[in-house]
Amino acid sequence: MKDYDEATAFLGQWGCFQQTVFFLLCASTIPNGFSAFSVIFLADIPRHHCLVPEVNLTQEWRKAIIPIEVVNGEEELSKCSRYRLDVVRNLSARGFVPGRDVNLTELGQEGCLDGWSYSRDIYQSTIVSEFDLVCSEQWKQPFTSTVYFLGVLFGSFFSGQLSDRFGRKPVLFATMAVQTIFTFVQVFSPSWTVFSILFFATGLGQISNYVAAFVLGTEILAGNVRVLYASLGVCICFAFGYMMLPLFAYFIRDWKSLLLTMSLPGLVYIPLWWFIPESPRWLLSQGRVEEAEAIVRNAAKKNKVEAPQVIFEDYDTDMANINFKPEERHTVLDLVRTSNIRTTTLILFLVWFTLSTGYFGLSLNTSRLHGNPYLSCFISAAIEVPAYIFSWLTLRCLPRRLSAAGTMLLGGLSLYFIQLVPPSLPEMAIALEMLGKFGITIGTALIYVYTGELYPTVIRNTATGTCAMFSRLGSAIASYFIQLSVYYKYLPYIILGTLAVLSALATVFLPETFGRPLPETIQQMYKRER
Repeated sequence: MKDYDEATAFLGQWGCFQQTVFFLLCASTIPNGFSAFSVIFLADIPRHHCLVPEVNLTQEWRKAIIPIEVVNGEEELSKCSRYRLDVVRNLSARGFVPGRDVNLTELGQEGCLDGWSYSRDIYQSTIVSEFDLVCSEQWKQPFTSTVYFLGVLFGSFFSGQLSDRFGRKPVLFATMAVQTIFTFVQVFSPSWTVFSILFFATGLGQISNYVAAFVLGTEILAGNVRVLYASLGVCICFAFGYMMLPLFAYFIRDWKSLLLTMSLPGLVYIPLWWFIPESPRWLLSQGRVEEAEAIVRNAAKKNKVEAPQVIFEDYDTDMANINFKPEERHTVLDLVRTSNIRTTTLILFLVWFTLSTGYFGLSLNTSRLHGNPYLSCFISAAIEVPAYIFSWLTLRCLPRRLSAAGTMLLGGLSLYFIQLVPPSLPEMAIALEMLGKFGITIGTALIYVYTGELYPTVIRNTATGTCAMFSRLGSAIASYFIQLSVYYKYLPYIILGTLAVLSALATVFLPETFGRPLPETIQQMYKRER
């Protein structure tokens, strides 16, 4: 029997059918760019200090009641303490002047018993100011993003298996609905705990629909169009959503209004159900040959070409000859069942973890580029566009192993060299950090394509989802990772660089897939690895 690409070659690669699938699936990933980094603005910490209630205090004492602290060599108002209010009221009533009649350092201090006063020069409100996630509660602020990525982690694991069992299309639209609905419901969160639970659910949907869209397009499209879609199409649309986030956040400074705006695009995608088909490859893997032929014949009609009388000739017979049963169910255990496949899977786990840790760690560390968080976020997003274009070019022209290993070496070595830059040249250190992110972003785009080509149709979504789950272990710790600089300024870069170099070396032991057809069964994958 001809393989799927041969059997459907009469459709061509870029007809009306492929164009519709390409652009609609790419558009479906735009909200993922909103969601993945929304925590940058939703949970940013505004400038704040202890609230001073409306009591009888002179103007001098009202200004002096908040102690001055030195942070990173600069003086600023204390965020978590004030001079004792009862003492200050007494001194103010007696006419004493702070600094002249009273030595402020001799006054006792107390916590922010009346709450906090938050600056509104950047944000009208964030969840930090809404739920007072400061001082003793400040640990909740970075943990908020960890909760989100834990949701992404669980979504990566379960959605892949659900997609391989029930189909790409139902899981795609179900998880898009989950992301949209829970983003909207977050607006009504009465507490940080409720917000975090809903944020976890949003994460469940975010990665699940991205992976489902990626796999669906990879299986429907063919040849260079498949490479264009997987390496550039979905990635550019993700980056487009990422770049739109700071633009929306700049004009919408309230966290509830921002969430509401982010949830609205989900309504636009409801009509796509009638335009995006199920994967014929997946239907064939389930023995549903007639449904697969119906989709391909409809594609031929849209492309205005004539379909053969029998498209998938002798499919059932050939499946029987390789001991594959359409009703057979595959699980995540198939990823480690044989030594060859197990080696491939373990290497990919390491690579995905490394790329995700580096990508999110560097993305969350871009505040040093500029004091304005909106501009910092936009620069971080914009650098991904040339990275994705470069990944597309390498996928078209170079072997997968060489491309993946080379880009990870570029990212790792760039991060290593940061510690060699003299303090007088901070711009060079920033440029190297962005070069490191450039390399890691290319590697991230490549590894999605490479993973999809390594595994067969029957477990492709399970494999991609499980690898994405391991990558989210890295993203879950990314919010804390950069804090290692407290112990040694360059420690985060050294660790990230080491992981990138090790992953590049491990990639050499993966099978090559450049120019080869996608495997349909586990047996085909095993034979290719041998």
